[in-house]
Amino acid sequence: MLMFGSPSPSLADAIASLQRLTELFQRRRRQLAQSVGLSEQQWEALEQIATEHFMPSLFARQRSSSAAAVSKILRQLLQKDLVTVRLREQDARCRRYELSQRGRLALETLRKQRSRAIQEVWESFDPVEIESFARFGARLADRLERYSESHEKGKK
Repeated sequence: MLMFGSPSPSLADAIASLQRLTELFQRRRRQLAQSVGLSEQQWEALEQIATEHFMPSLFARQRSSSAAAVSKILRQLLQKDLVTVRLREQDARCRRYELSQRGRLALETLRKQRSRAIQEVWESFDPVEIESFARFGARLADRLERYSESHEKGKK
């Protein structure tokens, strides 16, 4: 167990690999979004709108974003004709966002491209390696989450 100082070379290599993977996943996500003329935030909003339980205020809260930022994304999606909006029959103050035909097509294209990339990159790995990686990743994520939460509580 490491007490102080620099991480061991193998630990440093593992952290560097994780950082590289994070950057590559982010780059690939940007590429996918851009392939259909979207930003990552617009793609995320489309995915949420597709669930039919989309609420802008909840979406903003989940993303730790402002209502104004979410409104801007929604305006952009409306301008691109990817979503439609209508007032709810029961309460005219509430708006219901839905994917337009163009929005459904964009989302379908994104999902197909993502699936194709997963097949090309991941499916040639040994299933035992994938299972081991998934278990380790879940344990690491749990630890990082607990560590982060404990430090957030310490600030308050």
